[in-house]
Amino acid sequence: MDLSEARIYVGTYAKYNNGSLQGEWVELSDFYDLDDFLERCAEIHEDEDHPEYMFQSWEAIPDCLIDEGHLDEAFFCLRDEMDRLHGKEQEAFWVWAEGESINLTQDAYDLVKSFQCAYMGSYASKEDFAEDFVKLEMELPEFALIYFDFSKYADDLFCTDFWYEDGYVFRNE
Repeated sequence: MDLSEARIYVGTYAKYNNGSLQGEWVELSDFYDLDDFLERCAEIHEDEDHPEYMFQSWEAIPDCLIDEGHLDEAFFCLRDEMDRLHGKEQEAFWVWAEGESINLTQDAYDLVKSFQCAYMGSYASKEDFAEDFVKLEMELPEFALIYFDFSKYADDLFCTDFWYEDGYVFRNE
């Protein structure tokens, strides 16, 4: 999920209750924070004195940060922190967040830092990770690597210290 592509269709409950879906798609990348976004919502629905915004549809926003009447301000902080991650790291972040049942409303900076500490990289298999891990962490001569059972070592690593999902490896915390 790319938070930089997030958008919301903003209507109001009053219009909806009167049979109208009148509103507008709003790109969240255009706004610095929740206050800026709400100012735009007010402009869209300036024909109402005290509009109660209704988010009738949204894209690229985790469900835990939005419902039909509320957008959590944590979205903007998380979006900005996610910009520090590149390509596969962003994909890996969502795998990690789901696998660890992460609360996305917590401090975004700390959240991304925790991910970066846990993320070990992208690997075709557990065995590929184990082989790289052995080569980086152990000083074994090349001939010893020929006899090394990376499959069994991977079983041990992923039993306690690491976990693997969708091609990504994470350190257990």
